[in-house]
Amino acid sequence: MKKVLLLVLVMLVPALAAACGNSESNEEAGGSSGDGGETSEGSGSSGGEDLTIGISLPSATHGWMGALIDNAESKAQEIEEASGVEYIMTNAEDPNTQANDVNNLISQDVDAIVMLPIESAALSPVGQQVKEADIPLVVVDRELDNDAADVVVKGDNQGIGANAGEYFIEQLNGEGKVVEITGPPNSVTEQRGSGFQEAVESEDGMEIVASQSGDFSKEKSLEVMQNILQAQPEIDAVFTQDDGMALGVQQAVKEAGRDDIQFITGAGGSKEVFENIRDGGLIQATFLYAPTMVRDGVQIAADIAQGEEPEESMVIKEATQVTEENVDEFYNPDSKY
Repeated sequence: MKKVLLLVLVMLVPALAAACGNSESNEEAGGSSGDGGETSEGSGSSGGEDLTIGISLPSATHGWMGALIDNAESKAQEIEEASGVEYIMTNAEDPNTQANDVNNLISQDVDAIVMLPIESAALSPVGQQVKEADIPLVVVDRELDNDAADVVVKGDNQGIGANAGEYFIEQLNGEGKVVEITGPPNSVTEQRGSGFQEAVESEDGMEIVASQSGDFSKEKSLEVMQNILQAQPEIDAVFTQDDGMALGVQQAVKEAGRDDIQFITGAGGSKEVFENIRDGGLIQATFLYAPTMVRDGVQIAADIAQGEEPEESMVIKEATQVTEENVDEFYNPDSKY
């Protein structure tokens, strides 16, 4: 009996050794027990394993951009938790730094890129490089000067300018001297400006007496408006392309003690401007351009990275006019912006 048992053991040892060897070979090859030999990319319950989207944004130079950055990161975190798609986020203070950031994302071979260009013309070449690298590109807010983007998500910038122009004509009964405070050189500034100018110039009694850039900065707009107030003895109203700039202009007007300016308008939809409108301040209207738009951009990029085709190449958010009559519908006391 002992001889039989010994013979069985002798026969089993080589078989067990071979089985262990095969298991180790499978593990070295990247397989695992029960995986059927499939690779990790595109597999798993989340569907987003080994996928990464890159997010390139400007720095938080003002409240709107800060809120947009917060929205981008919170949405990216939600997507990572739900589907496993990871993200890399960068923030840049100038176009050259942003171009370098995007090139780094290209070199890391991310599966899609979301970009909000600091300046349209300056970032168009790197957008083209993204396209040539065959990486899907979703542009948010400010458009590029070429067709590198697969999808553009933006507010209705032309509509903001046009709606503001119509508001000015209505409030001033078609006659007035107005000032325009613009943003830096990009598609947002150009579209808001052209919409406003076309509307205002359609009325013979309306005149734009000054138009200068406030760089989407409250501080810069305060300084610019101080100079304009010294140069222009008569101003009826001021159109600004951003809520932060509207606040800077309002401060300049108050400090100068000018009572000829009837109202100021902004764009964006910030809590502070909503409060100003609600309380009967000099800022009487703004036009929605919500920083939450970036959430759509991040979701679209994640969907494309996972193999989904975008439903449309241009997503435009409505430029709703907010005044004292409807401000309570949009005001949120807990908003960060």
